[in-house]
Amino acid sequence: MKNNDIMTEDSIVILDFGSQYTHLIARRIREFEVKSEIFPFDVSAKELVSIRPKGIILSGGPASVYEEDAPLCDRKIFDLGIPILGICYGMQAIAHALGGSVKRGEKREYGKTELIIKDKSDLFQGFSDKIIVWMSHMDYVDILPKGFDVIANSENCPNAAMRNKDKKIFGLQFHPEVVHTERGIDILKNFVFNLCECKPVWKMESFIEKTVSEIKDKVGKEKVLCALSGGVDSSTTAVLIHKAIGENLTCIFVDHGLLRKDEAQQIVKTFRDNYEMKLIYADASDRFLSRLKGITDSEEKRKIVGEEFIKVFTEEGKKLGEFQWLAQGTLYPDVIESARAGSIASRIKTHHNVAGLPGWMTFKLLEPLRLLYKDEVRKVAHLLGLPEDIVKRHPFPGPGLSVRIIGEVTEEKIKICKEASHIVEDELKKAGVYDKVWQAFAMVGDDKAVGVLGDKKRFGHIVTIRIVESMDGMTANWVRLPYEILERISNRITNEIPNVTWVSYSISSKPPSTIEPC
Repeated sequence: MKNNDIMTEDSIVILDFGSQYTHLIARRIREFEVKSEIFPFDVSAKELVSIRPKGIILSGGPASVYEEDAPLCDRKIFDLGIPILGICYGMQAIAHALGGSVKRGEKREYGKTELIIKDKSDLFQGFSDKIIVWMSHMDYVDILPKGFDVIANSENCPNAAMRNKDKKIFGLQFHPEVVHTERGIDILKNFVFNLCECKPVWKMESFIEKTVSEIKDKVGKEKVLCALSGGVDSSTTAVLIHKAIGENLTCIFVDHGLLRKDEAQQIVKTFRDNYEMKLIYADASDRFLSRLKGITDSEEKRKIVGEEFIKVFTEEGKKLGEFQWLAQGTLYPDVIESARAGSIASRIKTHHNVAGLPGWMTFKLLEPLRLLYKDEVRKVAHLLGLPEDIVKRHPFPGPGLSVRIIGEVTEEKIKICKEASHIVEDELKKAGVYDKVWQAFAMVGDDKAVGVLGDKKRFGHIVTIRIVESMDGMTANWVRLPYEILERISNRITNEIPNVTWVSYSISSKPPSTIEPC
């Protein structure tokens, strides 16, 4: 693919009104090999014109259009001549902006609902008369704006889908992006390909070429320090940047004493043996653990680790010479989960490499993976030739085991968490399950339970196992692991790790829980 083709790739813009499904919409579109980007709901029409998207999607959201300070988009976007699709609240926002009426329903419609299709062109091209869709709303469009007509309805929602054929503006009261909606993917495909006329050119090969070119232009002859953790994100970041600027990149691997078992030695060996890039190993475990002493709040742990990381980078950088850039493996979900207070998306947790960075930091940030999801990063890593044990490695939090330890971080709990997590991963690999799950680890807190150790009754720690499946980390389900695997994990943990008496299994999904405990 030529550079001019890369720069003009078709894209769909998603305006985020706060739906838990916003990222799922983006993921669905990227699965079609079409670029999708998420913007705040109030992005100006002028900025959208400069981006030149082929289509705009208005996400769902928890608000009501008639509430005071309800999130509303720039009215001018409806005059741009760009196809628009509103989903749930997005449909209501369209109706409200264009002179229609939105009302509170007498009965909330939530869950699977039969949709009756009236018009099988446009969004429903190739469909039968009825499908099952996923509804989640109390408000509904009561009166359509001028120029719109109904193209589908349900028993409790007379205007379940609307269309302005001339302006190519559409609204759906249901969620096509979720798996519960039959042929929801086909609805989105009809919008993206038939109505927006996008071409499937969002491929990771072109991403690599474009990103390497952008790094060269942005960095020039300046020098970059890369925070290398050994995970797929930071490793891919390092290789991409090295491909762009060569010897002007220096990687620093910081051992904060909160890594997986034997991880520091494995990562250093992998990169020194396989890549001709500068790698500095900094053992800073004592200073990290000293600063975490007595700290029980998870947000405080994340901020301490983020700040200490930057201190180590700054100190090491001064020893090596002058560096202008700090490179990190920040991903799209990291950014949204670290949303600042006051934004439409509430902050779930601070990622140490996003909102956890200290204000005094002098580096310019270089984050080449900021717009990618985890599965896309794995594709890039594979194309770049990274070892499979890195490509397939499970996500690991930047603050390390400190956020898998509930309460104060102590040497005993670090050892328990590290050894137990190793046993979990080892047993999953033996069973051929490791590569089939998103993340698997052990966590430990201060709770203890009675057990029998060496024929003596005593209190010991409770270890909780967490194994989840997910597409991108934004949502996750707990894995229904066979009992025999769980039994082996439990037996090994209680037999091999001192002062552990009980093993439990976490069966909470995200939402309402998060994947990591802290």
